[in-house]
Amino acid sequence: MPMASPPAPFQPLAPEAAWRRQLWLFPAALALAFCALVVAWVHGIDTNERNAFRRLLEADAASVEAQLLARLDAERASLREIAAQLPAAGAAGDTALQALPPVRAGLDRLWNRLVWLDASHQVVGRAARTPSRAATAGGDLQIRARGLAQHLQAPVPGGGQLLARYEITDLLGSTDLVWLNQRYEVSFLSALGEVIATTASFARPPGGMAHERALAASPELRVVLRPFAQPPAWWRSPHTLALLAGLLMLGTAGSLLLRRQMRQVARAMAEAHREAAWRQAMEDSALVGLRARDLQGRILYVNRTLCDMVGWQAGELVGLAPPLPFWPPDAVDAMLARNLDTLAGGAPRTGYETHWLHRDGHGIDVMIFESPLLDPQGRHVGWMGSIVDISVRKQLEEREQRHGELLAQHARLHDLGLLASELAHELNQPLSAVMGYGAGLAKAMRSQPSPDPVLMDAAEQVHRHARKAGDIVNWIRRQAQRGEPQRQAEDLGALVEAVCALRSRSLERRGIRLDKQVPPQLPAVPLDRIGIEQVLTNLLRNASDALSARTGPRLIRVRAGASDTEVWVEVHDNGPGLGGRTLDELAAPFRTTKQAGASLGLGLGICRSIVEAHGGLLEASDPPEGGACLRLRLPRLALPDLPTPTAHEVLP
Repeated sequence: MPMASPPAPFQPLAPEAAWRRQLWLFPAALALAFCALVVAWVHGIDTNERNAFRRLLEADAASVEAQLLARLDAERASLREIAAQLPAAGAAGDTALQALPPVRAGLDRLWNRLVWLDASHQVVGRAARTPSRAATAGGDLQIRARGLAQHLQAPVPGGGQLLARYEITDLLGSTDLVWLNQRYEVSFLSALGEVIATTASFARPPGGMAHERALAASPELRVVLRPFAQPPAWWRSPHTLALLAGLLMLGTAGSLLLRRQMRQVARAMAEAHREAAWRQAMEDSALVGLRARDLQGRILYVNRTLCDMVGWQAGELVGLAPPLPFWPPDAVDAMLARNLDTLAGGAPRTGYETHWLHRDGHGIDVMIFESPLLDPQGRHVGWMGSIVDISVRKQLEEREQRHGELLAQHARLHDLGLLASELAHELNQPLSAVMGYGAGLAKAMRSQPSPDPVLMDAAEQVHRHARKAGDIVNWIRRQAQRGEPQRQAEDLGALVEAVCALRSRSLERRGIRLDKQVPPQLPAVPLDRIGIEQVLTNLLRNASDALSARTGPRLIRVRAGASDTEVWVEVHDNGPGLGGRTLDELAAPFRTTKQAGASLGLGLGICRSIVEAHGGLLEASDPPEGGACLRLRLPRLALPDLPTPTAHEVLP
């Protein structure tokens, strides 16, 4: 089944950039750019053709030069053969030299005079071409000027040399240039620029570029080639100009049509934009969060209220599938199970409550109402959720509940204070009687001639403990009656030793080893001895209770020490530890980690209040080696007397 795709959230229409309003010119600009590319391409081809044609001119001129050089090389070879035969042929004298067949052949080909010189440059013989055998120009070559001559020479065996004179025009006339005359007008120029020979004709004038080249066959001779035809320039081609004009016309027509279409689209977009603005205004003004999801639970749409509710932007939420970022990490499994039930259609129509997390970490309570999401064809394509933030209502409910609990705690504390005061009053007289009987018993036994030491010690212990119990009862009465504290300088180390000695037998019976590390002399601290004694006793009792379930070795380590500003006592057990709980949680009234009925949950709170009334601190931590560690810190300097908290003050 296709996934629903709700319209995108409305965005304010920004002013259209000037360059966007000119986009209708794009087809014309594209056609113009294409024409420019065509022109550049054709121009490149034309340039390549012209360069190729120029290279052909250079190659043809070099071919003319090579042909002339080859002809001269052949004449030199023939002249060397004749020179080699002269001594043996006995051709001394003009007649004998003239009669030699190779001489006559050379005069018929090119030479117009032949001279044989001996070693002293004296003429041995001459031969000359007769006018009837004068060389004529071949092909279409027209001789314009005569008289330019060159010489060929060859050494004669035994000394001397053979000289052959020829005219440049005869060399040109005897060279085969028919293949060249079909493509070029060929002209030979002297060093002064005078035309010696040419194939120029009024019937066939040349056109285009010309190429001039100096000939190595004669330093005073240059050849000029003018082609009769060459590649035409591209801008002279009517086909090319028609193609470019057609492209420009098509581009212009496309631009005009695009401009018309853009105006129609702009009007339609303005209408759609107004409709989207109305729809978005209504969605954003809703006081409930809106969320659309597909059948797989993927978010398709959220409104602004929901984004503000969870602290995430719409772009960050749309497209996400469960688990979602605002789900509490410790409730992901339960959330996934509820999500599957909702996607299966099991969400109650009356809605359900759940707990989410804002992006900044604070929790929010929401009420979610789910309903099917249908497409225009009526097909079920997802779920539409309405989310109401009920955090304020939940906070008010929790505050009211906490207020009721607080009133109940105050009532219990009030009753407990009254009970403590009454118990202290009722116990005072029996304890006084026990103290009197104990003292009298001890005095009577001491008056005996040989008193039993065991009975004497027991009587003294009864008297001492009864007196201690009386001190504690009196201390409780002072706390209940808000009497003035009785502080005096005390040795905290000695007090620790006394409390440990008092609890040592009880700890031994429970299999707990007590390890004391108390310096012999600690600085005196102004304190209420009974109060601090009760604090230390309670800390040892709590440590002992924490080790009750331990099967291995049980250890309580008591350490004391002092710094420049304070004296401290530390009680460390190897039990299960605090479990991540803070001192505020442990000292809360009527809250205990012990079994039901084993404790009222007041001891640690009272201890904390007594220590703070002395200007000190009570700290709790989980040491790296395990167990729990509670530290009592009291200032060394004498502080102004502070009212010792009563039973009502020590418990909030």
